[in-house]
Amino acid sequence: MKRGIIVINAFDASPAYLYQSARLKEEFDLLGADVTIYKNDDFGLSTDENGIRLPFNDVDFAIYLDKDKYLLEALTLSGIKVFNTREAIENCDDKVLTYLALAKANIPTPATYPAPLCYKPGSTVPKAALKRIATELSYPIIVKESFGSLGKGVYLAKDEKELETLANRLIDRPHLFQKFVSTSYGKDVRVIVIGGEVVGGMIRQSENDFRSNVAAGGRAEKYGLSDRIKEIALKAHKALGLDYSGVDILFGENGKPIVCEVNSNAFFRSFEAVTHINVARKYAEYVLSKI
Repeated sequence: MKRGIIVINAFDASPAYLYQSARLKEEFDLLGADVTIYKNDDFGLSTDENGIRLPFNDVDFAIYLDKDKYLLEALTLSGIKVFNTREAIENCDDKVLTYLALAKANIPTPATYPAPLCYKPGSTVPKAALKRIATELSYPIIVKESFGSLGKGVYLAKDEKELETLANRLIDRPHLFQKFVSTSYGKDVRVIVIGGEVVGGMIRQSENDFRSNVAAGGRAEKYGLSDRIKEIALKAHKALGLDYSGVDILFGENGKPIVCEVNSNAFFRSFEAVTHINVARKYAEYVLSKI
């Protein structure tokens, strides 16, 4: 019998998050695998001169539904096969790293300007730099924190004053400035990809917000994917070295697909509900086929 763990963050009790691990365990059980859900709040990881100690033994794999990079690195160094890999999760967790990987693979994304990292308290962003950003991108401008999910940490600066306020508020946090794709206001497509297979898609739309996230009030429906969207989503998935991903795609001019974000831990509660696709079963089958 194959044994594994599903790692989740102990401090997130949202229904969408807990649904993910519960559904995966359910499908693993049906496939005859022994899988335990592990929360990372017990100080089970430690190191000393005898090496790395983990709170579990003899597991064949770990599905990592967290962003705790220390436990992730410990699992990797201990030789446990992790889905997704450490590098893939870290590159998706940091949006600037995501866009760098996508740019290297020549995948269409909105024009993006990473903010220089600042380590000195009390600093302010030079007005000349903000004027350059405004000239290059034009208002409104997306200002996005590098770390965040569910639409959190994403803002829309409508003018010079709002851009300056946001830039100085976020100066000591990694963030970026990005061209606003007005043709996709409040609308995007979430594509789930597992291994080399595009599983399906759903369209997310909001009537009252530039963000389409269901967690931010958007509604979701099943969406038939064009060959071009499938191609772009799979290319983004591969560029980041993912086993499982949710690729968010915007509608550019004339419907051109533009990758907005790539999520290594894309929630699939709404996706399963509207598409009637058993994402958890497909992911579990894929993991077991790789062990």
